[in-house]
Amino acid sequence: MAHPFTAHLEQEEQLEERAYSIVTWRLVPFLCLCFVIAFLDRVNIAFAKLQMVSELGWSEQVYGFGAGIFFLAYFVCEVPSNLIMHRVGARRWIARIMISWAVLTGLMAFVHTTTAFYVVRFLIGAAEAGFFPGIILYLTYWYPARRRSRVIATFMTAIPIAGVSGGILSGWILSTFHGLAGLSGWQWLFVMESVPSLIVGIVALFYLDDSIRNAKWLDDEARSRLIANIEAESQTKQTVSLPAALRRPAVWLLALAYFGSAMGQYGFGFWLPSIIKHMGVASTLNVGLLSAIPYAFGIVAMLAVGRSADRSGEHRWHYLVPCAAAALGLAVAALYSGQQLVSLAALTVACMGLQCLAPVFWRIPTSLLGGVAAAAGIALINSIGNLAGFVSPYMIGWIVDHSGSANVALYVIAAFLLLSAGIVFGLPRNAGRDRLSNIGPTQ
Repeated sequence: MAHPFTAHLEQEEQLEERAYSIVTWRLVPFLCLCFVIAFLDRVNIAFAKLQMVSELGWSEQVYGFGAGIFFLAYFVCEVPSNLIMHRVGARRWIARIMISWAVLTGLMAFVHTTTAFYVVRFLIGAAEAGFFPGIILYLTYWYPARRRSRVIATFMTAIPIAGVSGGILSGWILSTFHGLAGLSGWQWLFVMESVPSLIVGIVALFYLDDSIRNAKWLDDEARSRLIANIEAESQTKQTVSLPAALRRPAVWLLALAYFGSAMGQYGFGFWLPSIIKHMGVASTLNVGLLSAIPYAFGIVAMLAVGRSADRSGEHRWHYLVPCAAAALGLAVAALYSGQQLVSLAALTVACMGLQCLAPVFWRIPTSLLGGVAAAAGIALINSIGNLAGFVSPYMIGWIVDHSGSANVALYVIAAFLLLSAGIVFGLPRNAGRDRLSNIGPTQ
């Protein structure tokens, strides 16, 4: 017979698990759907490029600049966007983000000059700015740090899911609708893939709740448990002022580390279809199908590593090993670019490593700050890191134009991944477990 105290603890754990299970089933699938759509709209330019660049007579460098200028707007607008969300609430702000980028994505179908291409891509970046860091901040309102890696990993399966579904869907649209009603396949791609953003954005306005206290679908017992956990954790966070948060060296180190991982993520995402096409795959449908393979394996790797990181409480090795695997995969893909099977296998290993990085990484800064400082700090790290979304595709485009191959660029991206791993591994051992109170000033 179990000891009464032990039985009480087990009952308390079961009640807490039940409460978080309700929250997870209510929020995470919907947020994951939002992110699938967001990432699909962000990188569909990679598939449109298969027809768009040659049809409009653009160079690889023009494409790289247009793909990347999205992230310059991201950089400018992310911190203000997260601060606004912290003030007005996630429900209205996330809905606004999705609806505005849906409209602008649809306008991409009617771009025919490089100037229009750059302007619309910049506006899409401004519209979407704040979505990802806003969701990361939103999850801190519901989950304590000890549960966050697994939840973020589940949420971020949206990236490989978008890679799988986006590759298949985009390849099908390009090959099936090309020429219909006088529009090219790449134009139909933008029109058709903007519709889900519009619909889900409107639904978000009615479906999401700004906080635990606003959630009418929670019973009183579950609500009180969740609030108690968040309030207890808030006592351990650095609720410093916004200027003090932005002066902390840890925030800037994490931004640099995230920049390194984002170099890999966006370089891979924006150029994978082109790399596969250069391997000798001619059909756009087959390019889409083959592009789905690395992301399918990435889903499994992301969930496994996120779960392992939460169970062990160790995050440095859980970041270092995937970083090294991604760097090795990119290097091997470049080295054996002429061998389709070997190159695709190496790209799959690279994708598996890349998908594991963000869920483990975001466990660290979300443990660092609270309140308005968290809103700004998370957005700052994400916005600086996402400058890689401009640097990476533009760099690859420049290298391809001047060398005829993306191999050198893959080596450079591998080096950035190793730099990112070195920064995270150099952080204190308790960085992902508690807070970075011993890195930089707290006043």
